Amino acid sequence: MSTSQKNKGSLPRLGFLGLGWIGQHRLQALLAEQACQVVAVADPSEAAREQVRALAPDAALAGSLDELLQHPLEGVVIATPSALHAQQALQVLESGLAVFCQKPLARTEAENAAIVAAARRADRLLGVDLSYRHTEAMRRIRNAVVEGELGSVHAVDLVFHNAYGPDKGWAHDMALAGGGCAIDLGIHLVDLALWTLGFPTVERVTSRLYARGQPLAPGSGTVEDYAVAELHLATGAVVRIACSWNVSTGRDAVIEAHFHGSRGGAAMTNVNGSFFDFAAARFEGTRRIPLAEPPDAWGGRAIVDWARRLAAGARYENTIESIVQVASVLDRIYGR
Repeated sequence: MSTSQKNKGSLPRLGFLGLGWIGQHRLQALLAEQACQVVAVADPSEAAREQVRALAPDAALAGSLDELLQHPLEGVVIATPSALHAQQALQVLESGLAVFCQKPLARTEAENAAIVAAARRADRLLGVDLSYRHTEAMRRIRNAVVEGELGSVHAVDLVFHNAYGPDKGWAHDMALAGGGCAIDLGIHLVDLALWTLGFPTVERVTSRLYARGQPLAPGSGTVEDYAVAELHLATGAVVRIACSWNVSTGRDAVIEAHFHGSRGGAAMTNVNGSFFDFAAARFEGTRRIPLAEPPDAWGGRAIVDWARRLAAGARYENTIESIVQVASVLDRIYGR
């Protein structure tokens, strides 16, 4: 057997469920890093299945998750509409397979907790595509915080304003999506803040949500397009987040994370309104110390890391339990 055949045999055998833009991008990222075998792909759209055939000509084509699970797999990558994530992740885990799922893993804390519990019972690796953790900019900032370069962090300000919005009908249905911009964009902000700070206890959450400029009552069934929230942490620190869809910013997006400490500050900022290019710097008074600059091909790092851990034999890892805390904060932002 050749070395290439041996290497291919050691790669995890994966199935891909959902072949839209994000599903195809993550599949391409794995192929570019030679991090998996694409055994089968599934999507209800025949056109989508045929499009992926060019990327993975040896993969079997399926129209549903049930068909996908008939193939010899070790894991499934889920990139379907948010309303389907919980049921699909549970079905895959209960089939004894690992899961990598697009965010949000589920719509509520209870759904997230049920999926994590299923992964624990099955002793299978569960990953969620919280991709901004894997930007070089945020990695450098987190290192600066962990190593004490900022001193004691007492305040964090994060924003994600998107000049556009989702064009799929389900994304504007509270029952299907679980929320609007807060669960779509704010999930990254909540996760980045808590991940950077070591997941401290969140003692209190206040929020205000809007739809087309009108404030929404707590627990409203209307999907919001603007959200602002304040998280009070057990450490004494405060986290402020703001996010929106279809906002007038004069550019495609504003994505920033600012950390303020007793010895200095640090910030990640998107460059020229880009969704993909980020810079990071540390601050000492008026002095700016660069930490990271584009280019940085970060989009596929989360899934490649998951696939490589799966290849190395990783099973359930309790670090995934932080997703339940993030979901709890989102529930409190929504007043549910």
